[in-house]
Amino acid sequence: MNSAGRVGRPKASSKETLAEAACELFLEQGFEATSIADITSRAGVSRSSFFNYFASKSDILWAGLDERLTSLEGRLAKDEGADASAGVRAAVLALGSEFAPDSLALAIVNATAMGLDSELDREGALRRTRIGRAVAERLSRGGADRLHAEVAGAAWGGAVLAAVEAWAHDGAGVTSLARFLSRAAHAAGSVTQTPPPGEVRQLRVVVRAADFEQALVFYRDVVGMPQSEAYEAEGGARVAILDAGRATLELSNPAQVDFIDRVETDGVTSDPIRLALQVDDTAGATGRLAAAGAEVEASARQTPWRSLNSRLRGPADLQLTLFQELGPE
Repeated sequence: MNSAGRVGRPKASSKETLAEAACELFLEQGFEATSIADITSRAGVSRSSFFNYFASKSDILWAGLDERLTSLEGRLAKDEGADASAGVRAAVLALGSEFAPDSLALAIVNATAMGLDSELDREGALRRTRIGRAVAERLSRGGADRLHAEVAGAAWGGAVLAAVEAWAHDGAGVTSLARFLSRAAHAAGSVTQTPPPGEVRQLRVVVRAADFEQALVFYRDVVGMPQSEAYEAEGGARVAILDAGRATLELSNPAQVDFIDRVETDGVTSDPIRLALQVDDTAGATGRLAAAGAEVEASARQTPWRSLNSRLRGPADLQLTLFQELGPE
């Protein structure tokens, strides 16, 4: 098939012409043997025109879906609804709205003939990860724990790609992608539900700080808790409310506290109330806090539960544990 075969057709955009030419060549000589120069020559456009629309040969196949994934990411990042699971489902179903058959559907059906099996596996894995990350971040903001959010994210990433593949094999022009996404969403939704909210809407630790300015500068500027609210009243009364991310209440019996003290320190005893703050770099954060005046009670060390913990004494006489989740070995 060549460009002369297009005589009499409605005029297509350069992007559509390039995609059609690429798929023709992939079928004729295989994906690896086809160069960008081959594609632009067949399409009758310049090399610069190719890069106006696509970053690579592979991008020709995935561009349509990638545009929708960008919209999915933006929608989930902005979604602050009370039901994170419902927000994820709605965002995923929106991917299928008026999604017309494109180069990706053709490539999936003709993967072996085009020499695309490995390419589709590799690029599909990247899209599954992309979807999974966006979903996991939304569910985490909605209150899901890290493990639950990551598992659910992986399920949704797999569901979307499985739906696209099933749609292609069913005849992408015969039925809608929305139909397959709805079925896939039902399967992924079984691992997405976050725990129902309890009666408590926020955990706030209230601290009496004799040196208010010192404590404020330390916890806001050094530890890194952004100030969300602040109030003043008669007689010099002041309060600042700092955002510490997700709040949980950890209840431990005496035996567990003793065990934690043995693992986390060299004999330091826990206060009745100790603040544990998750950070990305325990060693670096410990050094930063110590330089700002905190007393290091125990340097960073790895725990049996795969975290890197240190313990400090901060302003307002607060005992702090910094912990960095290390993940699986």
